[in-house]
Amino acid sequence: MPIKPIEYQSPSKPVETGKAPGLQSRLLSDVNGTKTYVLIFAKGDEVLSGLTDFANQNKVQSAHFSAIGAFQRATTAWFDPAKKQYRLNPIEGPVELVSLLGDIAVHDGKPTVHAHMAVGHPDGRVEGGHLINAYVFPTVELFMTVYLTPLYKKDDAETDLNFIDPAQKSKP
Repeated sequence: MPIKPIEYQSPSKPVETGKAPGLQSRLLSDVNGTKTYVLIFAKGDEVLSGLTDFANQNKVQSAHFSAIGAFQRATTAWFDPAKKQYRLNPIEGPVELVSLLGDIAVHDGKPTVHAHMAVGHPDGRVEGGHLINAYVFPTVELFMTVYLTPLYKKDDAETDLNFIDPAQKSKP
């Protein structure tokens, strides 16, 4: 069996939107402007696409989230500082979503999702990394807290990544 070549992806590659048509959400609470939502992804939905669409539609400028569920397939990544690229790690399912954690902040005027995940295989192995894509089967249950205070990301010249800058109080 031939060895598959290692693939890389630019950190600036845009997220494809519109790939989570089954996503449903519900506002659970709104306490002094801090909102908590539940997002339920359906079979076949792509999670990063759905999160990006939700953030854009709801004008999310600052949030954090966590989720559990399962995937039919996914791709995680490891950031290679020498290449300034993500090294892609495809995962064939079915796999259990052990943990999905992330945040949303504004970069270049748009909400930007940053997430890491860990998945469990049928034999008990666990693997994870930076979320590139993940296709749901049968569901993913995600809880998100959205804050009133916006957070902004700034570019880091050393890595070509963008990081939250807690000192930045308005759009650049």
